[in-house]
Amino acid sequence: MARSNGGITGVANKTSFGKNTTANKTSSADSAATTQPGTRLVDYAVIGGAGSGGNNVGGGGGSGGVVYRQNIPVCGNTALGAVVIGAGGTAPVSPGNNQGTNGADSTFVIEGGTVTAKGGGGGGGLGGPGNDPGPVEVAQAGGSGGGAASRYPPGDHDQSGGATTQGSQPGISGSSGFGFAGGNSNSTCCLYSGGGGGAGAIGVVGNKCSPAKSGTGGAGKNLSGSFGTAVGVCGVFAGGGGGGHYTDAKVGIGGSGGGGVGGGNNNPNKLAVAGTANTGSGGGGVAGLTSNSTTKAGNGGSGVVIVKELNKASGVWNLRSQFAARKQGLWPGAEFIVASGGTITTTGNFKIHTFNSSSNFVVTQGGNPTGSVKVDYLVVGGGGGGGADASGVSGGGGGAGGYRESSGAASGCYGVSPLGACVAALTVTAQSYSVTVGGGGGAAADGADSVFSSITSAGGGKGANGAAGQQGINGTAGGSGGGGGATNQNPATAGTGGAGNTPPVSPAQGTAGGNGFSFQGHSYASGGGGGATAAGAGGGPPANGGAGGAGGTSSINATPTARGGGGGGAGRQPLGGVGTYGPASGGGGRGGQANLCAQNGTNNTGGGGGGQSSGTGEGTQGGPGVVIIRYRYQ
Repeated sequence: MARSNGGITGVANKTSFGKNTTANKTSSADSAATTQPGTRLVDYAVIGGAGSGGNNVGGGGGSGGVVYRQNIPVCGNTALGAVVIGAGGTAPVSPGNNQGTNGADSTFVIEGGTVTAKGGGGGGGLGGPGNDPGPVEVAQAGGSGGGAASRYPPGDHDQSGGATTQGSQPGISGSSGFGFAGGNSNSTCCLYSGGGGGAGAIGVVGNKCSPAKSGTGGAGKNLSGSFGTAVGVCGVFAGGGGGGHYTDAKVGIGGSGGGGVGGGNNNPNKLAVAGTANTGSGGGGVAGLTSNSTTKAGNGGSGVVIVKELNKASGVWNLRSQFAARKQGLWPGAEFIVASGGTITTTGNFKIHTFNSSSNFVVTQGGNPTGSVKVDYLVVGGGGGGGADASGVSGGGGGAGGYRESSGAASGCYGVSPLGACVAALTVTAQSYSVTVGGGGGAAADGADSVFSSITSAGGGKGANGAAGQQGINGTAGGSGGGGGATNQNPATAGTGGAGNTPPVSPAQGTAGGNGFSFQGHSYASGGGGGATAAGAGGGPPANGGAGGAGGTSSINATPTARGGGGGGAGRQPLGGVGTYGPASGGGGRGGQANLCAQNGTNNTGGGGGGQSSGTGEGTQGGPGVVIIRYRYQ
């Protein structure tokens, strides 16, 4: 009698388990993509070699062109064809020719034809040595065009960036080509070169106005939706090179995806940067004189061909083989984290758990290093409450809850933390993790801590109450400090803002609150609460409450959202200070003024409450915090 095995019959005959496999070809050869019976679907991208930057106020190199297609049917018994990877252009050597060189084409045989991604155009250069107004060596056309060099002497001598030559490939229906022109120079008053074009945007024109600088390279093309973030620069390719300038601080930066930064004056330590290899990103231009042989533009980055096979599992398995494969982490999906808890959303290959209240993050499968074992996080404490008024004397704004965030490298490079530091992700295993979401502080009360695993973000400090007939009261320390209160005492001494980053962590979780401002008989204005990225402003004449410190904007939940703004301090006659929090979304509450109540901090942002003023009474509520966890799940 045959025994049941759970409805799965037969013997194990699988050599792979339906995982999406990506072949990233960085050198010319036949494709290593596998064959199997039947028809399979592939995504592919072909990216040309990039152009180098130019010398002597040189423009940035243009990126290689990009050809990108999705869900292309390929016969399983037909091997994918030959691959040629285009080399990046070699930077010119001064003295001599100062024009950047073009990158070489990349090609890929598929669908009965050859797909060609054009090499990027070289950046332009100024032809004469030193201040010689010799001929301008123009920016060249390519997959994306090179940036223009600036013409000497200053005046009406602007040059045009190179054009794009990338387009759809003949004979291959529906091919999608990407490439943009390089940026123009600007020599109206000074010498500003243009940035090289990128596969996602044109190169930026040199700017003579504030901020005066050479052009930024055009943005690259984001292909992470197909190929993930382990290739390119977090899944982005083909950024343009930045333009060079004689002043080191005015060079153009490279476009996203690996574009090289422009170089400054005759300083060997300020050489232009090459485009990143195997991204098709342009090299930076350089400004040094042609007589300086140590000055050199950046080489263009080489191209790449990427093929992702969208295979599906076929065949049959028995229970023994299934168990063994799962134990080894080889069964489909076993390499990825599986978890529950909070509100779950997805973006691309990543899962996001948002906790607006305390709960548990339950990991039922810990994954393995081939997939995911780490999670990124954003942990924001509850904001401090705003201070109350006292007989017409202003209260301080509440400090924001502590703001702690990893850098996003573990889950799709969603953006650099506003704190500007590289913070490691957390490793998780199969267990339940307690998540505490800190509540906002009540009227003139501190916010509560938010906690996930080893990460604790302190609640924000309360704003100081106003002080009638006594010296000013100080704001409280916390994740960010509360703002100081004012006083009508004679002589008047206003309160000081509370300290931020309490207890101390690195990078800092918050900033200090602003001081109050008092002049007996005239004005009583309180300080704003500290924010995640900037301190609260002090109150000031004539009677303005200090603005709350700015929060931070994160895209961990796939939508740029501002959190951790300080509450505004209260003013007496003019409007109280505004809780500053970047874009018009969540954050610190506005401070009050005479007969106008202050605002609470916004829920689940950790924003501080605004300080109250004349006749408005009790303080405000700080906004509750939030915990967000993100990881790769497929």
